[in-house]
Amino acid sequence: MRPSSSPSDGLLGGLSGAPDVDAELTDLSLLQAMLDVQAALARAATDAGIMPAPAAEAIVEQCRVERYDPAALGRAADATGNPVVPLVRELTAAVPEHARAWVHLGATSQDVLDTALVLLATRALGPLVRHLDAAVDAAAQLADAHRATVMVARTLGQQAAPTTFGLKAAGWTTGLVEARDRLRQARAAQPAQLGGAVGTLAAFGPAGVEVAERYAAHLGLPSSPLPWHTRRQPWLDLAAALGGLLVATGKVALDVGLLAQNEVGEVAEGGTGRGGSSAMPHKRNPVDSILVTAAARRGPGLVATLFAAAVQEHERAAGAWHAEWEPLLDLLHLAGGAAARCARMLAGLQVRPERMRENLDATGGLLLAEAVAARLAPAVGRGVAHELVTRAATAPSFRAALLADPQIRAHLSEVEIVEALDPYRWLGSAGRFVDHALAAVRGAGG
Repeated sequence: MRPSSSPSDGLLGGLSGAPDVDAELTDLSLLQAMLDVQAALARAATDAGIMPAPAAEAIVEQCRVERYDPAALGRAADATGNPVVPLVRELTAAVPEHARAWVHLGATSQDVLDTALVLLATRALGPLVRHLDAAVDAAAQLADAHRATVMVARTLGQQAAPTTFGLKAAGWTTGLVEARDRLRQARAAQPAQLGGAVGTLAAFGPAGVEVAERYAAHLGLPSSPLPWHTRRQPWLDLAAALGGLLVATGKVALDVGLLAQNEVGEVAEGGTGRGGSSAMPHKRNPVDSILVTAAARRGPGLVATLFAAAVQEHERAAGAWHAEWEPLLDLLHLAGGAAARCARMLAGLQVRPERMRENLDATGGLLLAEAVAARLAPAVGRGVAHELVTRAATAPSFRAALLADPQIRAHLSEVEIVEALDPYRWLGSAGRFVDHALAAVRGAGG
């Protein structure tokens, strides 16, 4: 388990998390979630007429985190393989004699820890999604403001053809919206877990299903059609959604970092006093881009661990279940930090349209070679058009070579060549794609 302090505390934790998300991921938060589960179990058993109300009230009264020491429980967990067993022991000792036989009635350790982690995740996803909302809004504003800002599109690491910064930002926007939608769906589908020792709820007799449904209701979670002790799809859905968020934010961060290189210089991160170097006074590093990219690099390994752990034997797993806990918390921690930093990066991004145009014009119109070939193709065929334009592209001046080539001039006038070399005439459906992205944001209530 993590230390009782926030994961953002310490020398390194603050570089990968977000304080408001991490506040929901502390040991105290997990312990309170485990106690919330015990309280809901007592209430549900009382609703079903199984547990006496005074016993349930006594149990609920003791389900307060300040009464327990998470560090001591963590040390005691080494003897039993999970922290639920020592917690049940301490909770039992804390309640009056008449309630002790009713503590943890009908449940198993996995019921408590699985459901507590569901509570922890759903609580942490509240501030996490708010950061993602802010990132979506900031990306959408960039897309709208720069729908007509032309720039170089780059493919396979090379300059390719004109595009707009608005379309690039629209791509970021759509990726973030899709990640947010998947995360919301996964969050809403995380169920309570209650199956007892082997998934039969035998300790509750014929009232088992009723207890499970009431238990979920008290926790504000969906109930599961049957226990999911070794059917780990809820975690897989959540892990995939968190991994997708890290990919979406990582894409933005990688693009920003490349566009901010001195040789490119088309954007820069905002923020006074950020990005300094310990050795080189002149440097201004894209810190948010760097840290979000780092989080995105770490995500796949954590997702892979959860998927690898999901193949579990029989009714309860030996080791695979235990392997899930910390990777899940780490994913939530990284995703929270990535969402928050992506939002800050996009909100403060300095866009340099003049530099974008300089880079677009630097090759003397070569980036419009496709446009010239497209105008020439109806007259001479695509293959010949491609060869003629390729030949002109090897000359010192692409435009001069086009105007001087008799085979090209036989079919294209000077005006037509000049028009073909205008980047604004070779943007295709870029504007409409920006509109689609913004409409999706508005439709999603972003």
